[in-house]
Amino acid sequence: DRDADILYMNKCEPYADQESEELSDGVIARLNPKTRDIETIEVLFFSTHLSSSSMFDIPVSVAWQAAI
Repeated sequence: DRDADILYMNKCEPYADQESEELSDGVIARLNPKTRDIETIEVLFFSTHLSSSSMFDIPVSVAWQAAI
């Protein structure tokens, strides 16, 4: 979202029951309330994160599953 300066990484569309947790300064995870799986990551003030360094860390690990 360029206007709000937020990077969204969605596994699914947001819904009312999702829980939110701040992972680090300006990085918010939206969690499944039953499984606690991360379903969305939001990086607030994304352009500031990019301009402060050439790289920034998002403190999560991801398990990828290939579709067959």
